[in-house]
Amino acid sequence: MTLTNRRFFILQVAGAATALCVSAAHAESGGPKLAETDLQAVALGYKEDTTKVDAKKFPNHAASQNCANCQLFQGKPKDATGGCPLFDGKQVAATGWCSAWNKKAA
Repeated sequence: MTLTNRRFFILQVAGAATALCVSAAHAESGGPKLAETDLQAVALGYKEDTTKVDAKKFPNHAASQNCANCQLFQGKPKDATGGCPLFDGKQVAATGWCSAWNKKAA
């Protein structure tokens, strides 16, 4: 391996390591907040505040249901937002709700 090839290899490894660090930091930050106007959010009746859900449109909704106590919520119990696999990398409000709500196992 020549000196030029070694330098090129080391630069590639350093670049890849930097990219991995940036990617991990972005994943930890959780991504953008989900907007109620997002197409998937509209389709599932997502609201950032569970008290603002249309009771006529969603008769099975209960005021005690929110994203924080949904099985799909990927945040920690005290987090204001967290990930949800239904919304592709976007953060949902812990106080939010959608029609896919499913009680978190105890």
